[in-house]
Amino acid sequence: MSSSSCSAIKRRGKTKKLGNQSSPLRILGEPSPGLFPSRGEILKLLLVVLIAGFVAVAFNLVSGVLNRRTKSFCDSGDSSPALEICEPCPEKGWCSNGKLKCMLGYETQGRQCVENGKLYRTAKKLAKAVEDDVCGSYAQVLCTRAGKIWFEEGDVMKIMDEHKAREDVRFEDDTFILAIHKALETSEVSLETKENSHGSKEYKCPELLAKLHRPLDCCIRQWLYRHSLLVTCGFIIVVCLMRFSWIVHRKQIVSMRAEKLYEEVCEILEDSAINARTKNDGDPWLVSSWVRDHLLLPRERKDSTLWMKVEELIQEDSRIYKYPKLVKGESKIVLEWQADDALSARRKAKKIVKNTCNLSSHTEKHYSNKEG
Repeated sequence: MSSSSCSAIKRRGKTKKLGNQSSPLRILGEPSPGLFPSRGEILKLLLVVLIAGFVAVAFNLVSGVLNRRTKSFCDSGDSSPALEICEPCPEKGWCSNGKLKCMLGYETQGRQCVENGKLYRTAKKLAKAVEDDVCGSYAQVLCTRAGKIWFEEGDVMKIMDEHKAREDVRFEDDTFILAIHKALETSEVSLETKENSHGSKEYKCPELLAKLHRPLDCCIRQWLYRHSLLVTCGFIIVVCLMRFSWIVHRKQIVSMRAEKLYEEVCEILEDSAINARTKNDGDPWLVSSWVRDHLLLPRERKDSTLWMKVEELIQEDSRIYKYPKLVKGESKIVLEWQADDALSARRKAKKIVKNTCNLSSHTEKHYSNKEG
């Protein structure tokens, strides 16, 4: 073998030794990428663990509830029941062979016995019907009318039967008997009771409670009777006030009417005086009774107060002269206008202006209403 081949073999041997020496170092120094799990795999693992724990807890709860529900009731007559095997019988219930049956007046709600609400409401209504009838009858007696004070037990039962038929109460016989029993217990609290000679109970409404059941007309009548003096005084005062108000109102009406008649008397006397002076037509005076009968209505002539008020206004007027005069052989009181023509003309001018203003205001009001 040549020297060149020997050197090549030596180099390969050294290379193999170097390669064998470097491989363990590489394994210890740089770990493989697949040696540890990634972040996503860790999250998936945690999610699986949480779901498994939740399922386990839910299973335990459901199994516990199912075990409790399937647990039967302990018999009511058992003195020392095994509570691990059975559930104690609830109050107001009777348990036999693991089954629950509620007492009369109670109904099953889940695994408990609760009061029958409909039964107790019916008992309350029956007691109210008994109270209304018993107290209403006693109230009629208090109002001095036909009524009854004491009610026997048979009468009370009849009231309850009538209420059952009227309200169409539907119960089993045993349940309705219990409702009657509860209603009687309630009635004994609100009503007075006693035992008669036959040993049965009788019921009576207390007087204070019976007074609350009196009719309205009876209450009003009794109140008026008890306060008769006060009512009489009040009635007299009201009548006096009404009379006084009517008198004041009547005086106002008479005063307004008298003023209007007085103005008409002045106009008639003035026109008569002017005609007598200017046209020499007739007398300047007028008989007072004639003017009165001309101006007053027939129903007003019966009341002398009205014309007396007019005569008072005439008496206070200096323009009118009142004096007696012989007319057709009879003595009459006559009225004569004494004012001069200037005052008369001025008065007529004011009257014309006043009438014109009234006419214009009336016209404006008419057109405004028409436009509205």
